[in-house]
Amino acid sequence: MSKGSEFSIHCQSCSFSHLCLPVSLNKTEMDSLDDIIERKKPLHKNDKLVKAGDSFHSLYAVRSGSFKSFVTSKDGEEQIIGFHFPGDIIGFDALRESTHPSYTQALETAMVCELPYDTLDQMSVQLPKLRHQIMSFMSAEIKHDHDLMMLLNKRTAEERLIYFLAHLSKRFEDRGFSPKQFNLSMTRNEIGNYLGLTVETISRLLTRFQKENIIEVDGKLITIIDFEAMDKKLHSMDIPSTTVG
Repeated sequence: MSKGSEFSIHCQSCSFSHLCLPVSLNKTEMDSLDDIIERKKPLHKNDKLVKAGDSFHSLYAVRSGSFKSFVTSKDGEEQIIGFHFPGDIIGFDALRESTHPSYTQALETAMVCELPYDTLDQMSVQLPKLRHQIMSFMSAEIKHDHDLMMLLNKRTAEERLIYFLAHLSKRFEDRGFSPKQFNLSMTRNEIGNYLGLTVETISRLLTRFQKENIIEVDGKLITIIDFEAMDKKLHSMDIPSTTVG
């Protein structure tokens, strides 16, 4: 039986296994992976999952809730480098130096599955499909970094925010949630920090998108009204369509 059974949802019954490491494994292989996973107690808003400088021992698969990852400057200024949702894997950036280079903090009540990396690495030698999935996650993280760099260096404020909203919509859809209506677990200040924009710019653009009848905003609740208009803006950036349904 896997550790932390009182918080246990096994891989086979997890709603997000199709996004996580077990996606390509058969039942026997999935059971083997399940045996090494430790289900952690819930983290609450602002709790830190890992801290910069912590020794690297495990990867973490998000089971529920959401997180932000950030680095800090010498004067303590925070720079957000990513947001994480169910099915995402946290910790790959610590592999090279064997220490975590960033902080990961819960944006709301959240739960993770801990995967001890040395054991996972040994298991992946025997399970080529698992190793392939690990490499796929690492590749996706590298692509995310490249996409973010391009977004921040080459795009206008409007393009950054419309891409962010479209990307969130797609991530929610992938997880079986509504791509049309979703709650933002991050603040406008955190969105601005991530996109390199002021909170005033974020608020101004959200108001503009509402006036253009692209979205509706009710506090943290976002409703996408016009996917076609959003897609047109994305096409002008050479970004694939987000149209669903």
